[in-house]
Amino acid sequence: MKETLATAPSGAAPSEPGVAFPVLGAISLTHLLNDMMQSVLLAIYPVLQGRFDLSFAQVGIITLAFQFSSSLLQPLVGRFTDRHPMPYSLPVGMGFTCCGLLLLSQAWNFPLVVLAATLVGAGSSVFHPESSRVARMASAGRHGLAQSIFQVGGNIGSSIGPLLAALLIVPHGQGSVAWVSLAALLGICILIGVSRWYAANLSGVRGRTSLNKIDNGLSPRQVRGAILILLLLIFSKYFYLAGLSSYFTFFLIDRFSLDIQQAQYALFVFLAGAAAGTLTGGPIGDRIGRKRVIWASILGTAPFSLALPYANLHWTLVLAFCAGFMIASAFPAIVVYAQELMPGKTGTVSGLFFGLAFGMGGIGAAALGKLADATSIAFVYHLCAFLPLLGLAAFFLPDTRRRAA
Repeated sequence: MKETLATAPSGAAPSEPGVAFPVLGAISLTHLLNDMMQSVLLAIYPVLQGRFDLSFAQVGIITLAFQFSSSLLQPLVGRFTDRHPMPYSLPVGMGFTCCGLLLLSQAWNFPLVVLAATLVGAGSSVFHPESSRVARMASAGRHGLAQSIFQVGGNIGSSIGPLLAALLIVPHGQGSVAWVSLAALLGICILIGVSRWYAANLSGVRGRTSLNKIDNGLSPRQVRGAILILLLLIFSKYFYLAGLSSYFTFFLIDRFSLDIQQAQYALFVFLAGAAAGTLTGGPIGDRIGRKRVIWASILGTAPFSLALPYANLHWTLVLAFCAGFMIASAFPAIVVYAQELMPGKTGTVSGLFFGLAFGMGGIGAAALGKLADATSIAFVYHLCAFLPLLGLAAFFLPDTRRRAA
């Protein structure tokens, strides 16, 4: 069983195993399930708002709890597993998500909803760093491709979540969230198989190659400067994404008088664009360099984001898809670029940047929710439209293309 997953293509030498596509497919599928379950929380905000009479600030607090339970723990988990790999922690992390969904389905007050969101976020704190290590082990040097395959599962899952909410939870109510937890059980079964492959290959050629510390030719000062620029870009990307993912349904309902189900379908369009962008960004980065992809994708979002608040419904959907596609294509390149900046620290880097992504999203959701309460949801969208212009900072990133292996 272990050897079936680990077998290289027939043309590859045993000492140089090829890309383990079955393993990448497995972690991408579980990423789909993981993020689908998590996006259900975001997608049913209008349901929760109606039942508990929540303000926009309280909606932001739910997102903040969800994001921060992940962002605070992910770098710690990644740092620990770099030193002490824990292959079988993957199904355990999925169990946290399952418990959070079951609690969410039965929560009868706002504090319990916040606790459920915290448990769902804790599942990601374990899943993302370890899964990124698996992706790098399975990549056979095609790191951008592996990250894109891994991450696109999450994006597809995030786009399915609103559809699931519109078709299942909105018509049948909060209690129907319990049915979604069945996906966690499927994820646990798949991750047990992935964990076996991970454990079997950890000390072999794949493990040694992926964990090796390779000199990238950059000075510590250059690395620190590049990390600071990446943090700025993560801020730009995820504050903007927080505005769209958390409040897009409210914006559409307010501006175009859509009902909840119609707004959920529109959110799916944006998230589908993000999924397509994620799948594209990594392989392109393998070919032309991570820096070019990061620069073009974040700055390239600006024309669409600036036009979106002024468009009619049809063009709003088109622009939302394009903005999602452009800005999401940056993240696989950012993660692999950061891994090249800090070789041998795959878990730490993945935990840090996935954690920052969640953390910035949480801060953005809470801050933008407070701003929406004080002004209007339309004002928030006009303000967020300028965030992708911070992509200009990517021009100052050092080029690692010829240095990294």
